[in-house]
Amino acid sequence: MEYDSVIGLEVHAQLLTRSKLFCACATVFQADPNEQTCPICLGMPGVLPVLNRRAVEFAIRTGLAMQGQVTPVSRFARKNYFYPDLPKGYQISQYEEPLIAGGGLSIDVDGISKPIRLIRIHLEEDAGKSIHGENLADSSKSYVDLNRTGVPLLEIVSAPDLGAPEEARAYLQKLKTILEYLEVCDGNMEEGSLRCDANVSLRPTGAQALGTRTEIKNLNSFRNVQRALAYEIERQAEVLDGGGRVVQETRLFDANRGVTLPMRSKEEAHDYRYFPEPDLVPLRIDQEWIERVRQDLPELPDARRQRFVTHYRLPDYDAAVLTASRALADYYEATVRLYNQPKAVSNWVMGDVIRALNRQHHTPQQAPVTPTHLADLLRLIDEGVLSGKIAKTVFEEMYRTGRPARAIVAEQGLVQMTDSATLEAVIQQVLTDNASQVEAYRAGKQQVFGFFVGQTMKATQGKANPALVHELLRKFLA
Repeated sequence: MEYDSVIGLEVHAQLLTRSKLFCACATVFQADPNEQTCPICLGMPGVLPVLNRRAVEFAIRTGLAMQGQVTPVSRFARKNYFYPDLPKGYQISQYEEPLIAGGGLSIDVDGISKPIRLIRIHLEEDAGKSIHGENLADSSKSYVDLNRTGVPLLEIVSAPDLGAPEEARAYLQKLKTILEYLEVCDGNMEEGSLRCDANVSLRPTGAQALGTRTEIKNLNSFRNVQRALAYEIERQAEVLDGGGRVVQETRLFDANRGVTLPMRSKEEAHDYRYFPEPDLVPLRIDQEWIERVRQDLPELPDARRQRFVTHYRLPDYDAAVLTASRALADYYEATVRLYNQPKAVSNWVMGDVIRALNRQHHTPQQAPVTPTHLADLLRLIDEGVLSGKIAKTVFEEMYRTGRPARAIVAEQGLVQMTDSATLEAVIQQVLTDNASQVEAYRAGKQQVFGFFVGQTMKATQGKANPALVHELLRKFLA
């Protein structure tokens, strides 16, 4: 039987606040275990939570960017469950009355745009972290680190509008980009700042009723989201084709084996015994606050991409690559302001710059080649000082050392050879050394011309001006 997959994602984004959601403890990643805790986030008797205003503002900021409705009055609730890394035995979250309702975003897959609705965006605190495994002093034990307990999270819940693993990946990538542009989350999936639970079910093609869904917990990379969903869709199809019934449950993805495995039976809302948080009053958001946040919204990815196309006359592909990261788009525009050749800058940023960033695991802000340095390098090409090939060598040295292009060129004698007399002597020697190829060229074998160009560039260590090389070769071969 043919099936349609129905996918919805619940994304947890750690907010870039300096303190936790309900206390003043720091949120620094990789602090010593249990160093960033206090009686409030540990849930000691008699303590009272105090809501972090900055976290609320970040949530409003995200909701407005996603075209959601900011709820004038929202409430916090206690979500009760018992894990070793949840010291209070409950998590403060929002349930029936979330801060943001509705909204959505659009994704592009294979050139086709598709809107994805959001159900809600709400605030909640994170749980702690259980540590198991071979790297511990005693691998037979598990340890608990409560530094993450109480860290502010946004839970962003999509409608079941995603129809394929590729769409889920594109949605998560787009969401990450928007959160980074808003500067509310750093999007670092390796550190757990952005993680995702995926709900997936199958139904016969053409049917309207939804099938039984499973939830895949704690997916922490775009690739794993796609892989886990692809496996789970295949697994559920085999169950249904074999006459079985899909069990509603929570599963984990084993990235090494590429399979999902049962974790526990799927909880429903009543299993968590939600009830209003008695220590927090309802959260009231006035229109003036909403408008202040709206006025402070940055240019978002879709708008910036369109501006790159219209203002800089870049191809759609270039604009999409450059605006996929706010930091990369800022780097590009800073370079264009210094060297007003938008397409040339785009080529270098999309090629050499991104390649170096990926190789060194750098962000654009960490790049040793600043926009000023890159603009200076491109000017050297325009001035005829450097060939394109030598410029790439200089770029690598710039990235390695952080030094400007002109200093490297002067030190290493990399100035492009543009003296005709010198080049003529080199070319004459190349032709003398390759007499048989000269005869072949003059007999009509035109493709040999590229061989002569290559030999000339080799003889000059890539310093010869390519246009001049072509001109002189044609003169001597005529």
